[in-house]
Amino acid sequence: MSQTHSDTPLVIAGKHYHSRLLVGTGKYKDNEETRQALAASGAEIITIAIRRTNIGQNPDEPNLLDILPLDKYTLLPNTAGCYNVADAVRTCKLARELLNGHKLVKLEVLGDEKTLFPDALQTLKAAQILVDDGFDVMVYTNDDPLIAKELENIGCIAVMPLAAPIGSGLGIRNPYNILTIIENAEVPILVDAGVGTASDAAIAMELGCDGILMNTAIAAAQQPVLMASAMKKAIEGGREAFLAGRMPKKRFASASSPIEGTFF
Repeated sequence: MSQTHSDTPLVIAGKHYHSRLLVGTGKYKDNEETRQALAASGAEIITIAIRRTNIGQNPDEPNLLDILPLDKYTLLPNTAGCYNVADAVRTCKLARELLNGHKLVKLEVLGDEKTLFPDALQTLKAAQILVDDGFDVMVYTNDDPLIAKELENIGCIAVMPLAAPIGSGLGIRNPYNILTIIENAEVPILVDAGVGTASDAAIAMELGCDGILMNTAIAAAQQPVLMASAMKKAIEGGREAFLAGRMPKKRFASASSPIEGTFF
């Protein structure tokens, strides 16, 4: 999206980004489809599940970094698949080692395998440990405004509330909680999980979210590359609509053309 005079760039860990779409790298049929979808999305921040993706820890397997030039993308290692503090912290430290001191991570500590909802208490504990250890933590959480604010107070550089369960594609289920989180935040708020199609992304951006992270909505589409392009446009359109300010909602009709001064 071309920057308007009233817009500001997305800033994560002191770095400016033009794209407000962050994308994952899982569930594509192969690395080539991954590469094409990432390119079509226009995303600049790419998240990688360290426990499920080879970025050098398995030398005999294809390395995802071969299709992700580090001069083009900012990598966001994440702790997907972690269900306790120890595993999450260990995974972040592994990512830092594999990526030569890389500090930017996405923390998620899940509560159970059925819902994949975040475990708020474990997330808070892990966030504190990682922040104290010098990591720049973007954190996945539920849509509880109090937990979101506490994660900000701990020192997380971005808070990422879910819109709906991971991989569900249900869209924004509780827009008022998301809006409350945004209104109370002094760090970027990015919706993470639950987006299913372009209209979901537009709604999140119209609420005032700073960005959106998604994976399944693109990778599980019938045409992932085309969906990646659609998501890029939806986020740009939603952001512009937020900046423009929507018209007030009214219960009854209002004529599109002014009637004052008419002669008959």
